[in-house]
Amino acid sequence: MNPINRFANLDRRVLLSSVALLSLLTPLLRSTSASAQTGPDPLPSWNEGASKTSILNFVARVTTQGGPDFVSVDQRIATFDNDGTLWIEQPMYVQLAFILDRVKALAPMHPEWKTKQPFAAVLNNDFKALAASGEKGLVELVAVTHAGMTTAEFEKITTDWLATARDHRFKRPYTELVYQPMLELLAYLRANEFKTFIASGGGIEFMRPWTERIYGVPPEQVIGSSIKTRFEMKDGAPTLFRLPDINFIDDKSGKPIGINEHIGRRPIAAFGNSDGDLEMLQWATLGASGARFGLIVHHTDAEREYAYDRQSHFGKLDVALDAAAVNRWTVVDMKKDWKRIFPFE
Repeated sequence: MNPINRFANLDRRVLLSSVALLSLLTPLLRSTSASAQTGPDPLPSWNEGASKTSILNFVARVTTQGGPDFVSVDQRIATFDNDGTLWIEQPMYVQLAFILDRVKALAPMHPEWKTKQPFAAVLNNDFKALAASGEKGLVELVAVTHAGMTTAEFEKITTDWLATARDHRFKRPYTELVYQPMLELLAYLRANEFKTFIASGGGIEFMRPWTERIYGVPPEQVIGSSIKTRFEMKDGAPTLFRLPDINFIDDKSGKPIGINEHIGRRPIAAFGNSDGDLEMLQWATLGASGARFGLIVHHTDAEREYAYDRQSHFGKLDVALDAAAVNRWTVVDMKKDWKRIFPFE
């Protein structure tokens, strides 16, 4: 045989052997890359365990080019609840604390509130009477504290309040009572070309002035409840005037509707902490093809934060907790899974 042909045959045998070996190793290499991390830990405030692993594995699956679960960048949408998922919601929602403080600030201009419910309940710190006023009473409070002004005026009011208000237990601004592990998760997803959205039952214009600074989520990626607004020319300038009428409630079944209207794409990952997030998690993970991910933050740490779930008046986690087991959503045990809760720890 011609020496050149003998070399060619030998080269081909070596090549084919290498290809065969590579084909045997490929599944092992893929499984290793899904669990092993190179470089700095992207989630340093998360303890090693099933919750952290589930996040890392999901991101590896949907970002591995050529892999069976690869998701194109334009489809990498993740939605996050805010209250109880990204920041504190006990002993009451932060926006409710804003409402109560705002009523007290406006009270000198409304002497009739001393004897008129639900305002008298707020002024007397009578939370039993306030609760008895129900949804009707809350709507009244929202009307006087959130409406009757331009959107720019409301933004200034909320921004000023957040700059000075302090949580009674931690004695810190509410914008410091955000969860460090979730901040890392947001950053990790964005580093892997996810677009992160907030889908909250809180007021959309209450959140938008500060979410980019605190979470890295710009205002156009915030979905929330809203009241109606009206366009007006005021002193020759165009304004949007806030009206005392509810426009949209972005909670429970409203969340998938809000997500669809604002984003126009179905998320492949959703993160919540309460029954109010159930439908959002279902919308993101059920009845759709491809890799999907749902996560629930379970508040289990009474020492560092709060422990609550099925019986809580704020952030009740009951039906969604049961659904998590059925649908194989990740349930984060704050006490076990998080090394620290807040950035300042």
